[in-house]
Amino acid sequence: MGVRAITPLVLSMSFPIMLSMLVQALYNVVDSLFVAHYSHKALTAVSLAFPLQSLVIALSVGTSIGVNSLLSRKLGAKDWEGANKTAGNGIILSILGWAFFAILAILFSKRFITFFSDDPELIRMGGQYLFVCLFFSLGIFIEINNERVLQSTGDTIRPMIIQFSGAITNIILDPILIFGLLGFPRLGVLGAAIATVTGQHVAALLSIYYVRRNKEVTITKKDLKLDKRIVRDIYFVGVPAIVMQGIGTILTTSLNKILIAFGTDAVAIYGIYFRLQSFIFMPIFGLNSGMIPIIGYNYGAQRPKRITKTIRVGITVALIIMAFGTALFTFFPHVLLALFNASATMLEIGTIALQRLSMCFLMAGVSISLSALFQGMGNGYYSMIISFTRQLVFLLPAAYLLGRFFGLNALWYSFFIAEFSAFFLSLLFFRTIYKNRIKPMYQ
Repeated sequence: MGVRAITPLVLSMSFPIMLSMLVQALYNVVDSLFVAHYSHKALTAVSLAFPLQSLVIALSVGTSIGVNSLLSRKLGAKDWEGANKTAGNGIILSILGWAFFAILAILFSKRFITFFSDDPELIRMGGQYLFVCLFFSLGIFIEINNERVLQSTGDTIRPMIIQFSGAITNIILDPILIFGLLGFPRLGVLGAAIATVTGQHVAALLSIYYVRRNKEVTITKKDLKLDKRIVRDIYFVGVPAIVMQGIGTILTTSLNKILIAFGTDAVAIYGIYFRLQSFIFMPIFGLNSGMIPIIGYNYGAQRPKRITKTIRVGITVALIIMAFGTALFTFFPHVLLALFNASATMLEIGTIALQRLSMCFLMAGVSISLSALFQGMGNGYYSMIISFTRQLVFLLPAAYLLGRFFGLNALWYSFFIAEFSAFFLSLLFFRTIYKNRIKPMYQ
């Protein structure tokens, strides 16, 4: 990471992660595809459950980003003992995170769904799905943490294999458990949840195997004791990332509450959009994951030219991907919606929604790429501020006001308004960090 030409380095580091993220997006979409063909109400139930499910992802990904950033810097500074302790502490923090959500599953699974609806069937299906995904979330915590440990050492192939293993397991089990094939009972939404967590645990077991074989990070018993300094450093970057993604939970919960006033079809359309856009955004998040260790390593090694070159390459690739996504959503929305067995009403609502929501993709690509710089250099709170401003200061108020006074079709413009604010703040923070942190390294 300190000597190879930047463009091939970024692409080689990022491509396997991007591919694995695409696979992750695929099995999220396939999950919803099967559920949508089971019933439209089942798709709505899964969409309503998603905010708390995404909170699991927020804590696991945020913690692992902190581990990734700190571990990369330790490796760049040749601090092998610190690197091992960082990886070990990441495992313990993952287990503690799972324990929290297991308790949450017992106490709040059904209550959360009743916040949106009093429909007994929606409450039953949504509550079942949510309980399984939260109570059995240990797999995703371990999987994501170990993937980031491997990525920090420059290994991006094995994380891709890990993702593939979980995705393939889920995709195979989905139709079997949802529709009751091969002699299994017809479980519906509950079957989708079981398939999801089974895939996560298969991936977790494989990730443990690969981490144990990694030569750059060796975790021993003494590394599995929480170190206050390391935990602090992990969460100095990790907490902003957790808050940033946790804000997404607040956003999705609130948007579902706003949208359900327009009917369950509006909630289902947003759920479809969220899964479809993951095909576009997930590769960029994968690109981001590949950039963070490169930036962290070269920041630790005090090589500013490699940092700025990494950002330029990342933004270029992100814009290419986002341009493709914008064209797809603009010209073929009816094709995308038909995949989810959309009714005539859903097609009417969804076509306008997908076209208007994709207007902000290019700006989002730049903002996400710059967040890799903030996180890689230990300034994750910049990303937190941007996310908070984008989603809670601009998006939610704009969605509420546009929806109330101009209707559902106008509500989708709130995403463009919010993304423009994030784009502006990202450029402002980049200018600050370049002036104060990167430029002085040239002297």
